[in-house]
Amino acid sequence: MSEAKSGDTVRINYTGTLTDGTMFDSSEGREPLEFQLGAGQIISGLDREVEGMKVGDRQTVTVPAEQAYGPHDAAKVQKVPRAALPPEIEPQQGMQLQARTPQGGQVPLVVTAVEAEEITVDANHPLAGQDLVFDIEVVEIVKAA
Repeated sequence: MSEAKSGDTVRINYTGTLTDGTMFDSSEGREPLEFQLGAGQIISGLDREVEGMKVGDRQTVTVPAEQAYGPHDAAKVQKVPRAALPPEIEPQQGMQLQARTPQGGQVPLVVTAVEAEEITVDANHPLAGQDLVFDIEVVEIVKAA
């Protein structure tokens, strides 16, 4: 049986949890996650852990925040005047919004606080700053040509 190597397409079943056991994602009930090893299609720490595994291998790995979604960046947390929001939006904590960059791109935001005159939004990935634990099982390896 051959090991997964960079360039191979692999399919894995997985469950992702935070270090406190809170599940944030799982392939259960869905097709396995398919990606090309070494192509930057998934977080780098998980990509590295799958390399060298064989079909049928299972393991639990902890991916540090730096190899997942990076550290939480305080510069990505900003206060915005409520008047800057469209009038039909009533902001609530946990609400997801989108902002436009000067270049026309979109940035997802999460409302973290609502006050009378302003709201606080966070543009960090929701899992930034978190170490992530994955239970993984390799279900298929398609060798690179």
